[in-house]
Amino acid sequence: MSDVEGVRSVLVRTAHVSESLAIASILRQAFIEYEHLYTPSAFAATTSTSAQIQERWNEGPVWAAVQNENVVGTVAAVAKPNGLYIRSMAVLPFARGQGIAAQLLKVVESFAVSGHHEYLFLSTTPFLTSAIRVYERFGFQRSNEGPQNLFGTPLFTMIKQL
Repeated sequence: MSDVEGVRSVLVRTAHVSESLAIASILRQAFIEYEHLYTPSAFAATTSTSAQIQERWNEGPVWAAVQNENVVGTVAAVAKPNGLYIRSMAVLPFARGQGIAAQLLKVVESFAVSGHHEYLFLSTTPFLTSAIRVYERFGFQRSNEGPQNLFGTPLFTMIKQL
């Protein structure tokens, strides 16, 4: 799906519960190339099922990045006492490189600011180097705060002050 102009229009909007199957599929497709670097339990936790994703609407907002009427990316957030936690951010492999991740992060940041959160934070694995570069460009910095692993797969936390 390439475009002669390079970037296709993408709308980031609140996701619908009915899109939980599509979101689960995006997570699986986005992380499948890294499955061998995760423990089986960590991969299962990273690639949530549709039923698990449906529960997220009880915990905080879920967003969808839509291109040509198809969901191509997603992110969710949960308010915590120490800030707004970003989780399950993913963009389909064919849609990467178009700035979709940055658009998703901007929506989350706007939500955090409107909710008077002092910072955003997320956990990632050291082998997701492209994602880490996106987070760093968006102003996230590595922190020594935990968690340090997810079911035996190494993790680290990244934080952005708002």
